[in-house]
Amino acid sequence: MNAEPINKELFGKLSQAGITYVKLAFSGGSDEGYLDVTLDGKHLDGEAYRKLEREVEDWAWSAYSYSGAGEGYEYGDTVEYDLVKRKVTTSEWATERVDGPERDGDLEIEAE
Repeated sequence: MNAEPINKELFGKLSQAGITYVKLAFSGGSDEGYLDVTLDGKHLDGEAYRKLEREVEDWAWSAYSYSGAGEGYEYGDTVEYDLVKRKVTTSEWATERVDGPERDGDLEIEAE
């Protein structure tokens, strides 16, 4: 996943609130996308934090259009924005099915 730029207005709100770090953790795989937003920096009261978190979430869904579509195997992408150093880091993860060894045995039938 390529990192999208944060728009100037949102960057200003985050900076003014003392937020120094934003983490977007997307996940999907079953035709549904999920997003967990983490903000770090100066501690905000509960409602102010939640309001800013919702703004970041709304922006992220719009900027990334993450669908979560897949074949049932979980996967995800993480985007971390360091607002102080003005750096961004991306990473991705995925799970895969691993079959164990086959075992043969005799078929047993229960008596009624």
